[in-house]
Amino acid sequence: MRAPKAPFRVFEPIAGLAKGLWVTLRSMFEKPVTTQYPEQKKPVKPRFRGRHVLKRYENGLEKCIGCALCAAACPADAIFVESSENSDAIRFSPGERYASAYEINMLRCIYCGFCEDACPTEAIVLGDQYELSFTDRKQAIYPKDMLLEAVAGSHLLTPQKTEPGMFTRSVPEMKDPSD
Repeated sequence: MRAPKAPFRVFEPIAGLAKGLWVTLRSMFEKPVTTQYPEQKKPVKPRFRGRHVLKRYENGLEKCIGCALCAAACPADAIFVESSENSDAIRFSPGERYASAYEINMLRCIYCGFCEDACPTEAIVLGDQYELSFTDRKQAIYPKDMLLEAVAGSHLLTPQKTEPGMFTRSVPEMKDPSD
C-alpha cells in the first residue's frame, strides 16, 4: 500500500516559484555595478593568467637562457624558441646561450601556465594584461621584442658589452638558501 500524500505537498511548487520571484524583485532595486571599460579597468585576481611577459634582471639582461623547456612543456605547441651563443662583446643573458628567437602563437595558447612552471630562470610569466585582439593571424604571433618587459633606461637594453668572466652561471646564486 502506498502512503497517503501530505496535504501541503501541493504548495511546494508555488513556494519555490515565490522564492525565485522574490530574488528577482529584490535585485531590481539594487544599484547596478557598471564599469566604464576603456577608461576604468577591472583589477584582476592575483592568480589570473593573461598575456605572456619575458622578464629581465635588474641589470637589464634577459632572464631567458634559450633552453626551450617552455616550448617542450607547452601542450598546445604554441611556443617557438631558437637559441644562440652569448659572448662578452654581445651579451643578452647571463648564461652561455640566449633566445635569439622567441615566439608565442597566442591563437594556439591555452593559458595553462605550464611554460611558467617549466622555466628554470622564471623568465616567462603570464601577466595581468587581458586586452588581446587581432585582425589577422600574423598579428597573433608575438615575437620576442613584443614579449620583453620594458627597461628603465637605454643603458639597460640588450645586447650589452660585459667584462670577460663576469657571468659564469646562467642562473644567479640564491642569496638566502632557505627560500
